[in-house]
Amino acid sequence: MNIQYKKGVLELCVLSLLKKRDCYGYEISEYLSNLINIADGTVYPILRKLKSEGLVSVYMQEESGGPPRKYYSLTNLGRETYENERAEYLKFAQTVESLLEDDDNDKE
Repeated sequence: MNIQYKKGVLELCVLSLLKKRDCYGYEISEYLSNLINIADGTVYPILRKLKSEGLVSVYMQEESGGPPRKYYSLTNLGRETYENERAEYLKFAQTVESLLEDDDNDKE
């Protein structure tokens, strides 16, 4: 898959996962890499960016038998941003899909 497609949508995917529930970075990375085939370490810069923009907050949680994990949680601004970007993306994707479907009708 074209890497530019992935870059344009990964942040939205991270926000989507965090909308469902709080997650730690490795968990997000593993989940997305199984679906989208991303490189190790791709998610962490996104999480840092989202934190610096105030879209996510971070807290540490003890795990049984292991070290504490850094969990990410959507802030109110993060939820609002997700909803706006989701709507914008879905509208864009629908437009692209429509254009691509028109290509099938152009055959003579």
